[in-house]
Amino acid sequence: MASVNKVILVGNLGRDPEVRFMPNGEAVCNFSIATTDSWKDKSGAKQERTEWHNIVMYRKLAEIAGEYLKKGRPVYVEGRLQTRKWQTKEGQDRYTTEIIADQMQMLGGREGGSNASYEGGIDQSSSASDYNQAPSSNQGGSSSGQSAKQAPAKSTGGSGFDDFEDDIPF
Repeated sequence: MASVNKVILVGNLGRDPEVRFMPNGEAVCNFSIATTDSWKDKSGAKQERTEWHNIVMYRKLAEIAGEYLKKGRPVYVEGRLQTRKWQTKEGQDRYTTEIIADQMQMLGGREGGSNASYEGGIDQSSSASDYNQAPSSNQGGSSSGQSAKQAPAKSTGGSGFDDFEDDIPF
């Protein structure tokens, strides 16, 4: 039987990314993402639980993350779980579970102009995704976001389906 090891997270960065380069020149980026679950308990009071996830990225994706991601910013990450075994200085075995990310999408708008060069000069849909992925399969970038913003404006004044145009962006 086939198995699946797939993780999809949407959360906020808990710290600025840390980028290192291995001896072969390959970039490695580490950061953490916080996700929060909320529910109502038996008495109806809202409860929350925040989970922290360690993220690892390699190569070009690591360089992009290190340059454009900042603490507190929302991000979408796709990857797989991996558990590593390591030893402390005292020789005790420790285990760490991480998400090895192969796709990333920055979420939210520009904050304080800190990423103006990214927003204005680089195509977010192709650079922030898996660098091995074919561009034709990644249609969910900034251009479709702009089309989606236009669609509600066209349909809000109409009373029925007659107001829809034939060239729907999806």
